[in-house]
Amino acid sequence: MLKVYLYKNCSTCRDAKKWLQGRGIAFQELPIRETPPSPAELKAMVAAQGGKLSAVFNTSSGDYRELGLKDRLPAMTDEEAFALQQTNGNLVKRPFVIGEGIGLVGFKAAEWEKAFA
Repeated sequence: MLKVYLYKNCSTCRDAKKWLQGRGIAFQELPIRETPPSPAELKAMVAAQGGKLSAVFNTSSGDYRELGLKDRLPAMTDEEAFALQQTNGNLVKRPFVIGEGIGLVGFKAAEWEKAFA
């Protein structure tokens, strides 16, 4: 089953959900702040994003800035970064969509069309 991690107050997340529903794509919706993706899911997403750890971080969040992650993240191991995301789901880039052969973060309709083709 496709898992879609969303934040209800995020307009991009609402757009992504509407896009999936409009195409009849079944998915399990999970609240990203309360139930962040597992370390295994984060690791799979990093791989799907070309190995770029920063791709799974919500770099526009206040928490990201307050924690100084722009400077700290390059020196962190994946495990350290994922552990931090487990304690603060707001640090995970959203929407976060993972399933068999699918690994998407953020919502760009053209990328999603290609991934679900």
